[in-house]
Amino acid sequence: MLNPRQLLGKKGESLAATHLQKNGYTILEQNYRSKHGEIDIIAQDKDSLVFIEVKARRSGQFGSPKMAITLKKQRKISMVALYYLKATKQNRAKARFDVVVIDPPGDHPSQVKTIKNAFDLAYT
Repeated sequence: MLNPRQLLGKKGESLAATHLQKNGYTILEQNYRSKHGEIDIIAQDKDSLVFIEVKARRSGQFGSPKMAITLKKQRKISMVALYYLKATKQNRAKARFDVVVIDPPGDHPSQVKTIKNAFDLAYT
């Protein structure tokens, strides 16, 4: 059974996937896991492979969901992305990191926004 935080995350990821598909992305993987961590969504957008982090918050009390993508989180996502590229033999693929922000979440969120190229590869 999922706790309220996990339910919010699943709902946010579902809303994000729908939003991305409406905007021309093809979803390749959801909740991709490796020994390094997890990436919420991996998608194709035209000629780019896109690693997507989904952020939703119940309220603005702790700031924008975008602010939750810390350098530590960027490093973790980068490591998983590198692992995925190697595992799928796509080392030379054009890739980027996007963030989908859902603020505030709910049945009819007032804002679902994709931030393309939200951050660069961070692995040091």
